[in-house]
Amino acid sequence: MAFDPQRLQDIIACPKTKARLVCDGDFLVSVDPATRLKYPIRDGIPVMLVDEAEEVSPEEWAAIMQRHERNPETGEAVF
Repeated sequence: MAFDPQRLQDIIACPKTKARLVCDGDFLVSVDPATRLKYPIRDGIPVMLVDEAEEVSPEEWAAIMQRHERNPETGEAVF
């Protein structure tokens, strides 16, 4: 069974900060603006190891947050 980010969105969190994650292509991206970590999804399985995460630039993180209808400064959901 492949990873379905929509089903697990309310359960899965960043292992470092416990912040929510958004699925962006082949990555899960933390909504925490302080860390801006992204975790890879390999062969349909999220790799939730802090050592495997990459920090994205503030500009890339803001663009990802905007794509997911989140505030590009805070990562909070925009309703």
